[in-house]
Amino acid sequence: MTSNSRRIGLIVPSSNVTVETELPRLLGGFSFHSSRMRMHSVTPEQLRAMNAQRERCVLEIGDAQTDVLLYACLVAVMATGPGAHRDTELRIAEQLALGGSDTKVLSSAGALVRALNDLEAKRVALVMPYTESVARTVVDYLEAEGFTITGWRALGVADNTEVGCIPGENVMKAARELDLSGSDALVISCCVQMPSLDLVQPAEDEFGLPVLSAATAGAYSILRSLGLPVDLPGAGSLLRADAKVQA
Repeated sequence: MTSNSRRIGLIVPSSNVTVETELPRLLGGFSFHSSRMRMHSVTPEQLRAMNAQRERCVLEIGDAQTDVLLYACLVAVMATGPGAHRDTELRIAEQLALGGSDTKVLSSAGALVRALNDLEAKRVALVMPYTESVARTVVDYLEAEGFTITGWRALGVADNTEVGCIPGENVMKAARELDLSGSDALVISCCVQMPSLDLVQPAEDEFGLPVLSAATAGAYSILRSLGLPVDLPGAGSLLRADAKVQA
């Protein structure tokens, strides 16, 4: 993969740090350029206030002339209603086009939906850092996209800085509490801020089904949008998509 000239734009909550760590680990050779929206607590009020800063962030990323822009807050998009990732991606693309940019636009919410569809995973289990009411928003959103949620666990963390510090053993404990026998896939982190990259492959090996996260889904969609091969070992079967085709 020749990616040294590829620029990836990220729009992230101000308190997020994980996605800017995990995506570069997955996509070495790309350069990453972020703009931030103020947000500290994952509550409906703060998510609405954060989304209101989107246009400023799009302008800032537009100046960097990135190849792809990822709106990297999954629940902020899902909280605005069913199917919202399509509208969000369209509005950002329209704003960029006004400045003459043909940057490809993705969102973490849309990337997760695409990844699950490409895996042909219709029955899905979820682990999330959120409070129960916010987690229910994610469940309802994915159900509206046609997925059956076989089970889910919410770790009850509202402070977004603390989300970035959740220990991996807590995430795995929550995953082990789920009955995965009827699931096609496990999303071990429905949040780009909850660290999970080091858990994806071990969890897939332990549970015996495809395991992905908001971060691996984002990396997958970035590669697909650029027409680049998807063959990243050690990060779950989603990121070995082309390797499976070649086998």
